[in-house]
Amino acid sequence: MNTTSRHLSVHIDRPVAEVYRFASDPANLPRWAPGLGSSVVRENEYWFVETPEGRARVTFAPNNEFGVLDHEVLTPFGETVYVPLRAISDGEGCEVIFTLRRSPGMTDAEFERDAGLVNGDLALLKRVLERGDATPPDRVPRP
Repeated sequence: MNTTSRHLSVHIDRPVAEVYRFASDPANLPRWAPGLGSSVVRENEYWFVETPEGRARVTFAPNNEFGVLDHEVLTPFGETVYVPLRAISDGEGCEVIFTLRRSPGMTDAEFERDAGLVNGDLALLKRVLERGDATPPDRVPRP
């Protein structure tokens, strides 16, 4: 199968280890990838995200020293979507690279829409990390 892919990236002015630590924690997904879902819960060894279509299971690659943030999303419809995602060192900062794959039957407009959503999520990841808002919600000081 020959799939069209587009690599979308953002430079984040934070160390790669910090970016990896934050982005690899499924509990943080709603803070930087709200398009995926509104809330995340862990049940046993699985993470579930509430999406507009229903509950989806998200499985990240095991912790690693290479910045691999790949994950699979098992949609509410039973489809498994593989998401290649990497954080690579770039001087004192890092680059996060998302590989967007075009699904069979996806129109040009749908592919462009998805690219826009991913770019929005990457921009939000950058803002959260560069502002220092990556503190877990239960550790954020209350006013």
